[in-house]
Amino acid sequence: MAFFRPRVSREAEVRYHADQEISKRFPELLDKAREAEATLRELRAAGADDVELMAAGIAFDKALTEALRAAEAGQRATFGVKSYDDRIARRKAKATPAGAMWTSEVERLRTLREENRMWGIPRIPRPVPATR
Repeated sequence: MAFFRPRVSREAEVRYHADQEISKRFPELLDKAREAEATLRELRAAGADDVELMAAGIAFDKALTEALRAAEAGQRATFGVKSYDDRIARRKAKATPAGAMWTSEVERLRTLREENRMWGIPRIPRPVPATR
């Protein structure tokens, strides 16, 4: 009687390799997000108008979203190819030091992005059309 380990699916392998490629750009994307944040802070300190602040806030949101996607890909790739198909393997990988580091980084970026979406992008009031 032969015992064998079931292989992971081909789809999981493809997604794993794609996530590895995406996560390679994480440091570059994080630097872009930091630059966008610095620009936004400089505009706030200079007392820029709402239109400029809104444009800078949206640019910061886009940069954070790209960095977050790369961090999530790095997290999944760190968890390993088996974790794409098996939730228990995913939970075990989350408990490793590398998995915990990526998980905390993803949570930090999500929090930063949501804070920016709620408070960092000024809303420009639109005129309400008069009704008769």
